This record gives sequence, structure tokens and C-alpha cells, in this order.
Amino acid sequence: MPKPGPRGILSDDVIVDAALLLLDTRGPEAMSMRGIATQLGVAPNALYTYFPDKAAVLRAVVDRLIGTHADLSALADSSGLPRARIRTLALGLRAGLIRHPGAASVLLGAPMDGPQAMLLGEHLLSALADAGVEGPSGARASYLIIVYLLGSVALEALELDPTRPAPPEEDRIAARRQAFDRVPAELFPRTAAEAATMATYIGTEQFTWGLDRLLDGLGVPA
Repeated sequence: MPKPGPRGILSDDVIVDAALLLLDTRGPEAMSMRGIATQLGVAPNALYTYFPDKAAVLRAVVDRLIGTHADLSALADSSGLPRARIRTLALGLRAGLIRHPGAASVLLGAPMDGPQAMLLGEHLLSALADAGVEGPSGARASYLIIVYLLGSVALEALELDPTRPAPPEEDRIAARRQAFDRVPAELFPRTAAEAATMATYIGTEQFTWGLDRLLDGLGVPA
């Protein structure tokens, strides 16, 4: 239930909304308690009724991003094939996070321990168990999948302006291809020969290729 706030405008959700707006328009550095308060038109002290510090706000932002972009219902649907459930989760969450280029640094800098993150972890463990990967192996596999997902998003985000929407994937790949075309083939012949493929490293095809190889290695049947 929302706590009373100055002029009745504040709540946990309102503060997280303001933090996300700053993330998307001014980058992760703007998400200070003072910056959020300024965005909302209140004194910084007003925020501490809802969150004890910036770290708590970042945890809530991470949980909002996961809850918004992770298809937890599909992941939890035991009638579906485990591999398809995991792929749906990973592809959807990756696509959603790339729409917030500044989110990568937040996800890598704040614990994933909110309610939505815990649900994601629980359902991922269940999907892996349904595939026969359980116990300690299932826990390690779950961690490996999350690391692959977040690492891929973080590397893509490095090439994006965190204060602007991500350009279409095909445009980003084309720009990378132009950069690879400037690589001197006489010095880096293998790189030049594989430039077309290497330009797609940030694309969905590469992400899916890697995810499938990862799931193959973990013993999740196709």
C-alpha cells in the first residue's frame, strides 16, 4: 500500500518511474537521490520515506526491468518444452533491456534480489529441472545462463548512447561492418575474412547461436 508522501504524489512506483526516466534520458549517472528528487519536484529527504538509500532504488529499478521484460509466465509454463521456455525468456529479456541502453550498468551494479528477480531464478531452476538438469548442476546452469544474458547485453550496450533509444539492429550491424571494412587485411587477414560474421556479434542471430550452444552443453534437449 503506498505510503503517504509530500502532497500525496510519492510512492515506491512513482520514484522508480522517475529513476527509469532519468536512466533513459540522462544515463545511469543521473539516478542519484538528488536527481530523482529534482525530477519529481520534491526535497531529497522526501525519498527516504520510501527507500533508505540509492542502492535500494537501484534494486527496485532492476526488479522493475525484469518484471517488465522477462516473460515469467512462459518460463513457468511446465506444459512447454524447457529449452523453448528458456529461449523465450532470454530473447525477450535481452530485447527489452536493449531498449534501455543504460540498464546494463544498473543490472551489473545492483543485486538481483527483488521479487521479480527471485521469481525469474525460481522458474529458471524449474525449467532446467524439467530438462533433467537439477540440484547443484541446475543451480550452476541457471547462473551461467544469466551471466551469458547479462554479459551479452552489457557488451551491446557499450556501443550505444545510454540517453537515446537504441537504433534498429540492422543499422548497428551495418555500422560495425563499415568499421571492420577499414581493418587492414594484410595485418589481420583472418579478421578481414570474417568481417561479415563478426559485424553481427551484437545481433539476435549471434545471441541465439551462443545460447543454443550453451544449452547444448548443459544438456537441455532441443
